[in-house]
Amino acid sequence: MAEALLWDELKAKRLGGHNFVRQMPLGPYFADFACRTAKLVVELDGSQHTDSDYHRQRDEFMRGQGYSVLRFSSAVAVKARASVCSTILAALAGQLNEGVAVADLRFVLARPEAEDVL
Repeated sequence: MAEALLWDELKAKRLGGHNFVRQMPLGPYFADFACRTAKLVVELDGSQHTDSDYHRQRDEFMRGQGYSVLRFSSAVAVKARASVCSTILAALAGQLNEGVAVADLRFVLARPEAEDVL
């Protein structure tokens, strides 16, 4: 349900004119939503998945592919959809700092190009 509600906000360039895709393959994973041009992945997680080692590994892989990852709990996506959309727009505008982690939200910034060369 949370994915369908958020997809309704993201599809057809409804969120700030940004083009998102759903269930985009990225290596061995599937991103719930992705804006390819901005290299942003948006993930929704149930409460049982919040801050797990598996998700940290996924985030690190996606980060290594040049994608920033914004992760919300499904409950927040349902209850506070407008805030979720505002946070996504802030990430797209480069207004979030690396390593933001609060209850129900995690943001991991993509690696700078220089780190990928090392």
